[in-house]
Amino acid sequence: MTRYSVDLDQHQLIASWGTGEGDLSIRIAALPDGADTAVLLALARSLTQLSAAAWRTYTHPASAAGSLDPDSEGRRREREREAFGEVPGAIAEPHLPHGGAMMVSYSALVESAHRVGRALHDLDDEALVKAVLAEAALELAAVENAELGDLTGRAQQAVLLSREDASPVQVAAADRLLQQDPFGPAELFSAVDPTAAAVAAAHWLAAAAEVAAESSGEHPTQVVLEADNIESLPHETPTLVLGLIEDGATPHEAVTKLVRHAMHITDGLLLDPVALRDQLEDFEETVAEYTGETDPDLDDVAVRLTPLDPKRPARDLLEDLLAGIHGCWLLHSDSGEDDEDDEDLGDAEDWDDEQAEEHQRRSHERFAQLVRETAAANRDRLI
Repeated sequence: MTRYSVDLDQHQLIASWGTGEGDLSIRIAALPDGADTAVLLALARSLTQLSAAAWRTYTHPASAAGSLDPDSEGRRREREREAFGEVPGAIAEPHLPHGGAMMVSYSALVESAHRVGRALHDLDDEALVKAVLAEAALELAAVENAELGDLTGRAQQAVLLSREDASPVQVAAADRLLQQDPFGPAELFSAVDPTAAAVAAAHWLAAAAEVAAESSGEHPTQVVLEADNIESLPHETPTLVLGLIEDGATPHEAVTKLVRHAMHITDGLLLDPVALRDQLEDFEETVAEYTGETDPDLDDVAVRLTPLDPKRPARDLLEDLLAGIHGCWLLHSDSGEDDEDDEDLGDAEDWDDEQAEEHQRRSHERFAQLVRETAAANRDRLI
């Protein structure tokens, strides 16, 4: 989301947002001389809340809620998104206290707009009102562009957000980047929505797992776990995703299920308590087996509610999936299938640093090409 602040030295309203590579900021407007700092901070705070509410309609789209029946979560989200059109009016003509009472909107977005309008009313500066209205329009347009898969300009801040659904446009963009570099180019983190990038990465991980399985003799769902014996890897999540795909889930289903679950945990919700109960029972059995105790003491043992970082689930998942692809290469390389192609480099035991780097470059490219061919052969998995 965009964060708003007051520059006390220059007496200006400032907006800043992240891009995946760093933060950008711009001057919105000059602030009126002699204005109460508390009112200025209320304006900045309300604008930040407005941005957060607007971007929540992007991260929590109605399409990901399932039902759009009356009074459902999906319908509530849909109404919140439809409220974009009410924002300018709420800023220009906010609800004001009257007779000791004041109307408050049920919509977080609209109520934030009213709070912005009330702060502007207290400041009583026409030029500032016009500047804030223009700023709000830019922010809402950035959300709309992100929904369409266009993450240019201010909409680029979407690369830092986790979304419960994935735009087909963004999935296709991530897929093109992975075709160029199956190990994951940096642009995946700065130009693509992370949930969509993770969907594409799950498809490419499945392809990499097939290649590694063929060369190593391991089952495709176990290759990343096996690669962890070569180099320490975050193997849990890639293995989980590979298992979901093996069981028939599409990359989209596997990724959005994990991201959505983590986002619910972040929101303080546990939507499947039965699954947690089963998890706790399995965990207790594991601890009992490990300790040899029939009734082990679990007071000092913590259980993770999600395998992802709840503060940044989509980006965390993307990082783990790319690490899984790297692990597949490690296992493929360890199988020795590349040795004959590198006979011109001499005996491996006698390689200098330059020869070792050339071997690794060739191994990377050979593996990448095999993964490209496998991903292309299973492209219907991604669509």
